Parts: sequence; C-alpha cells; structure tokens
Amino acid sequence: MTTDKTAESSPAAPLFDLQGLVVAVRRRRHLWSAMAVLGLLLGAAAAVLMPPPPTAVVKVLVTHAEDQANDTGTLMRTDVQLLGTTRIARKALQELKSPEQPENFMKDYRGTGLTNNLLQIDVTGDTDAEAVARAEALATVFVTDHVQRMLDTAKAESKALIDQRDRMRDELTQVNESIGTQTSASDPKAAASLESLFARRAELNSRIADFDLRAADARTGTPKVIAGTQIVDAAHAVRHSLPKTVVTNAAIGFVLGLVLGLVVAAVGTVVADRPVLRRDIAANLGASVIAELPRRSGRPWRRRRTRKARTRLTATLARTVRGSAEPVSLLELGCARSASTIALNVAGALAADGPTVIIDGLPGAHLAKRRPKSGDVTVVGGEHAAEVSTQQHRLGIGSVAPGTAWTDLQYLGTRTVLVVRAGRGSSAWLHTVARQLADQQIPVIGVVLIDPDPRDRTDGTLWDGLDTALRGRSERPERLHGTAQLRPERQPMWAAGGPHNDQEAW
Repeated sequence: MTTDKTAESSPAAPLFDLQGLVVAVRRRRHLWSAMAVLGLLLGAAAAVLMPPPPTAVVKVLVTHAEDQANDTGTLMRTDVQLLGTTRIARKALQELKSPEQPENFMKDYRGTGLTNNLLQIDVTGDTDAEAVARAEALATVFVTDHVQRMLDTAKAESKALIDQRDRMRDELTQVNESIGTQTSASDPKAAASLESLFARRAELNSRIADFDLRAADARTGTPKVIAGTQIVDAAHAVRHSLPKTVVTNAAIGFVLGLVLGLVVAAVGTVVADRPVLRRDIAANLGASVIAELPRRSGRPWRRRRTRKARTRLTATLARTVRGSAEPVSLLELGCARSASTIALNVAGALAADGPTVIIDGLPGAHLAKRRPKSGDVTVVGGEHAAEVSTQQHRLGIGSVAPGTAWTDLQYLGTRTVLVVRAGRGSSAWLHTVARQLADQQIPVIGVVLIDPDPRDRTDGTLWDGLDTALRGRSERPERLHGTAQLRPERQPMWAAGGPHNDQEAW
C-alpha cells in the first residue's frame, strides 16, 4: 500500500532532459570550439586561395508593352529566364566571335531582376577586360532581342487587327450592295429586311473604326518600348577587396563551424547518454554524491578551494575507514589517477593511527609497481590481499570500468566508495555497476564525483533512503560460521562539500 502511494506521488521523469543536454554540450566545448575555429580558418583560407574570378556588371532598363503598376515581377522573371537561353548566349558569342559553346557560356553569367523594369547582368571571365566585353555583348544582344520581340509582337497584333478590319470591309461592301438591290425594288415586304441591312451596315462601320484605332494603338506602343529599353549602367569590372572577402568568409565559416559543432555535440550527447549532472549520476548508481573534485587543479584562484575540498574528502574517508567494521575500497570509473591520489591521501591520514596498507586492484597495478619513497604507506597488489593483517588499516582501490572481474572486488573491500568521472559512463553502464555490486553484496557508501560541471545546481542526494536504491539495503547481515549477525550501526557520514555541495549524506 505504501509502495503504491509512493509511486503515485513521485513525479514522472521528463521525456527529454534539456538541462542535462545543455550541460553535456557545454562540457564538450572543446569540440565545437575547435570546429568553429576550423571553420574560421577554412573560410579565410578559401578567400585567399580561391579568390573570386574577374567579374563585370551591367544594368539594363527593360520596358514592356504590358507594364502595369501592380505587376508582381512576372515580366522581369520572364526576362531573366530568357537571358539564360542558348539563343541569347549564341548571339552574344557570335558578336564576340568566340568559338565557345553556348551551354558553357551560360554558366559564366546570370541575370537578377532588381525591380520590375531593371535587370542586372553579372558576367565572369578570365580577365577584367574579357568580363566587360562579355557583359557589353550580352546587354546589347538582350536589348536587341527584346526590342525585336516587341516589334514582332506589335506587327503581328497590328496585322491581325488589319486583317479583321479588311474582312469587315468586305462584308460592308456586300451589305451596301444588298441595300442598293433592296432600294431599287418596289416590293413593300422588303422594308423590314432593308431596315436590318441598315443596322448591320452601321455596326460594321463602327467595328471597322474600332479595328483601325486598335491597330494604330498597337503600332504606337512599339516606339515607347524601343526608346525605353536601353543600357542605363555601362558594363564595368567589379573590384574585390581581399581583406573584406577574408573577413566575410571567415565569419561565415566560423558561424557554420560553430553550428555544426553544436549539432554534433548535441547528437553525440543524446546518442551516448552519458549522465553529467549529480542528480542523474546519483539516481543511476543508487547512491548519494558525497564530494566533488575537479579533474585538474584549474585556475589559480580556484586551487585553494580545490585543496580544501580534497582535505575535507580525505578526512571524511579516513573517518569512515576507521569507524567501519569491514574493509572499505575505492572503485573508480574513468578516473584512475584521481582515485589513486585520493587513496594515497586517505592512507596517509590513516598512517598516523598505525600501519596502513593499500591493496592495489587497478588494471596494471600502477600504485603497487611505483617506486616507494621514504614515509610512503605500504602498497601491495590485489593478489596479496589475503596476506594483509586484519590488525592494519587497509584500503582497497580498484576499477569498475568495462572488463572488470566483479568477483574480485570483495577482496578489495566489502564496502565501497565509487569515484566516478562525470560524463564518463553511460546510464546503462552505471546501472550495470550498481547491479553487479548489489549481486556481490558490496554496499556503496557514496559517490565522489570527479570533473563535475561548475554550474550544476542539481541535488545529488537520495532523500528516499538506501532501502530503495538499486543495490538494496546498506545494512545486511554478516554470515559468520553460519550464524547471521548484524553489523554495528554505521555512523552518519558528512559530505565532503565541493564548490556546490553542502549536503549531509547518511
């Protein structure tokens, strides 16, 4: 009943953790910063190594017979498409007396409609002089072609109107003849037919006059088109500024590289699913975060804070080892060097109380193989764990990285503190670690988080207690000679606070 109430009252996990994504992308700033700088360098290099070809520009005022104030640019778009045809390109090449193919020449120029009647033509060439000559030829050919098309259209329209007028005149002649025949006849019944003929003649006269007027208007519109279509800005070479081009291309490359880097970092974060927040790491491991330490010393103004955090953590772990009835171990995930440093510091604090031994179960046994110095604590390999006296303080150090021999972890310690680097292990692997430790009946005292995000404000404490953690209850019966006995009650453990950790872990 209690479990049901707890499940109903607990908030549902968000479908997408935006905060975790932002933190993970920010932690991968080296990736997207490098890609942004690479884009900037590539953009600047492209401007220097691949300068724009010599370019000339010319502007043409294009007048249409159908120009209207409310035109949406359809006529100009048509002109731009006509400019990019093989007919215009072929005529321009003929004027230039060039053997180049029209299809290839069309790739070297383009038209842009600036307004409904202003066309800009950009042409490239091997030299500025060649580009200017090409632009002049294209503009001249386009103007000539446009005027000729308008003339042909006007002539065709005028001819059609005149032909229609001539047909009307032929019909009018026939009507006049019919009227003359009806007038000479004395039949009174022909009066109605004569009246209709007069009406038809009046209609034909009106239509003939209309066709004459329309044909005249069609011819009158052509001079306006001819006079209005002209080159208004002569062809001239475009001057390119190398510094300006370098700055522009570098800025574009920087932005593209930055965006691409952020996208790659975000996608990689989602796919990898590597928790970086205290809250997520504690939830996946089923243990509270008791301390935070940076991976490196960091900036000078942060070193004092780091030293204080290391001192607090050393005192906390040393007090825990002294008060524990069972051996304690440090198990690292992605931070063997940091875990080794913590183990040496804790062992040095314990050495003041008596003989202390570090059992090195790390892959390669780096601590056991190192050259001992005077005053150092004793370090033995994991294979000699059984030889260590129970009268000595012992501290095991091992790894829970992929490939770990889980059954050997009990020889390092039956209680453990996990030293985990943020963002190193995936959620699936953190669950695997918690499950394997539970199977080996090794309770986790707490988690030391290495390289945390300095802006992380989430809570890394499991407030619902150890009994709901993945590993089960922390207090388990000891089996001595077949008899189950309870361990002495564990003293509360105070969290060794990092920059943003002032919680108390029990």
